[in-house]
Amino acid sequence: MRSQYRGWVDNRQAIGSWLSGPRAAAEDMGIEFGHRGERLGLPESGPGAVAPIGRRVGALVIDWALCMLIAYGFLAGGDPQRAGNWALLIFLLLSLLTVGTVGSTPGKRLLGLRVIGEDGARLSLPRVLLRSVLLLLVVPAVVWDRDTRGLHDRLARAVQVRI
Repeated sequence: MRSQYRGWVDNRQAIGSWLSGPRAAAEDMGIEFGHRGERLGLPESGPGAVAPIGRRVGALVIDWALCMLIAYGFLAGGDPQRAGNWALLIFLLLSLLTVGTVGSTPGKRLLGLRVIGEDGARLSLPRVLLRSVLLLLVVPAVVWDRDTRGLHDRLARAVQVRI
């Protein structure tokens, strides 16, 4: 009976390490990763630090709601399906115009975020275009590195920071 209990505990530990992810398992083995953004030379907290995931998702929700509202009210004639299609185009234009000029969309600005290049400079228009198109594809945005940057940001050599 005791051996059955030990097997159950071992299985539970194995499942727990699997659920916590590879980073937690590596940290348990003594590997030090540092804070998010350390490899990019960014501070751990405060202005200039890597933006938290919750704020980035919140900014995306605000921007998408704004695009849907514009599409539904002005372009779709009250048809929700057409509004969704138009909202994609409006989102692309919004991102190009606002991130390409001031570095943040309305949602990012409301939540105190900004998109900058890895070198700290403003993104060029081709990099903003690449980032925006990849963001519309969704999958690159949900594949993150250890600094919690999406693949769309990595490929555009961009990072979202607090302002």
